[in-house]
Formats: sequence, structure tokens, C-alpha cells
Amino acid sequence: MKDNIVCGLHAVLAALKRNPRQIDVIWLRADRADRRACEIVQAARAGHVKLQRVPRARLDELAGTGRHQGIVARTCPASRLDEHDLEAFIAQLAETPLLLILDGVQDPHNLGACMRCADGAGAHAVIVPRDRAVSVTATVRRAACGAAESMPLFQVTNVSRVLRQLKRAGIWLLGASQAAENGLFEADLSGPLAVVLGGEEKGLRRLTRQHCDALVSIPMRGIVPSLNVSVAAAVFLYEAVRQRGARVGRDVRRQG
Repeated sequence: MKDNIVCGLHAVLAALKRNPRQIDVIWLRADRADRRACEIVQAARAGHVKLQRVPRARLDELAGTGRHQGIVARTCPASRLDEHDLEAFIAQLAETPLLLILDGVQDPHNLGACMRCADGAGAHAVIVPRDRAVSVTATVRRAACGAAESMPLFQVTNVSRVLRQLKRAGIWLLGASQAAENGLFEADLSGPLAVVLGGEEKGLRRLTRQHCDALVSIPMRGIVPSLNVSVAAAVFLYEAVRQRGARVGRDVRRQG
């Protein structure tokens, strides 16, 4: 599937509400007349976006898959955010920064799910490497359920340099490692924070791990050794949300 193809009701509706001018055309299954389809039609009309009714077979062809919920949209090419945009982005935040850094996630479903978790937790941005990691595709957009259209994604050429940049901006870097002695729930996540998670198989790379201010683990009570990266992202981010509602825990930064 092409990167500028958006599939699924949540993703297309989110794109319509966020920036209808970014959508070139929407294709809707000819026989869909339910409430959600009518909502899409009304939003397309309000945003002056061209909408065409087509057979399901045409949608399968456009999406490259049968998993499109009867709707496909094509977006215009968007400018990509990178490390050069990051400093100004952080400086303009009115709230205490909460960022998610994914160091080498390869699976588009995982990236989409991580973006969905970040959006749900109120994180301000997701940061990923430009190389050796998945970028935003139609599969990512579908898995994100609209978050790919709302969550700023910075694709950076050098993760280590960006980590140093964030440190200079006063953001604490908290890495996830199952080998860490300190547990997640012992850490103070209430200040300016970037949660740093590694790829699906190897976790954090050595240089990335060295740049982190602290490493913590998620307590595992069963027989499995670790969680899926998107589940781990949800645990970390929502623990930060919980603490920001009521400051608890001790500060791992003061240890050692």
C-alpha cells in the first residue's frame, strides 16, 4: 500500500477533521449508508473534499487489502518533521513535555499502536529514526485509528544526537530495559520526560541506552519475559499520566 493512502473509518474521519485540505479524494463503498458513512459524507462536504462511491472491488484495489471498512482516502504529500523542527516544537509547548521515542520499531502495526497509545495518553510527539525503522504507511495509519493524523511524528537521522538535544532542553530520558534494577513504578515521571523504547527483538541499542538518564523495567509477574513494544509504551505513558495527576514515587534520577 502507498504511504499516502488512508484506510478505515477512524483514520479517514480524523484526517477530515484535522486538515481536510490535505485530502485529495475519498472513495466510499457504494452500498454504505449507515450512520458512520453519513458522518464521513457530511465531513467531506463541509471540508469541500471530493467523494466518490465505488464498488468494494475497487476499494480492495486502491487499498491493496480487504481491510478498509469500506472507505479509502488519498492524501497529498505532507512535509516531514525532523530534528531541525524539534527544538522549536518543544519550546512552544505550554505543558510539561511528554514524548515517546521508538528506537528501531520495524512492524507497522506496532508503530500504529504506539501512536494510538501516545495520542490517548496526551503525549506531545513521537520520535523515530528515519532509517532502519518503519515509516508511516497505510497499515500504520489503520492501526493508529486516527492518531497518525493527530500525533506529530519526527523522523530523525541520528537518534543519539536528538537525545543530546533533548537533554539540553531539560527533558529527562527514561529508557525501558528488562535488565534494569529499578522498576518503572519507582521512578518519578512527573517532570519533562521522554520515554525511550527499543525495537521488537533487541530492545534499546547500546548508544541509545548510554544516553538515557535512567533505565527502568516493567515488573513481570508471569512466565513471559517482556511485553510487546506498544503495550510497554502504554504502560509507561499512562504511568506518567497517573503521576502527573498526583505526584507519587521516588526520583530515580537521584540514585547512584
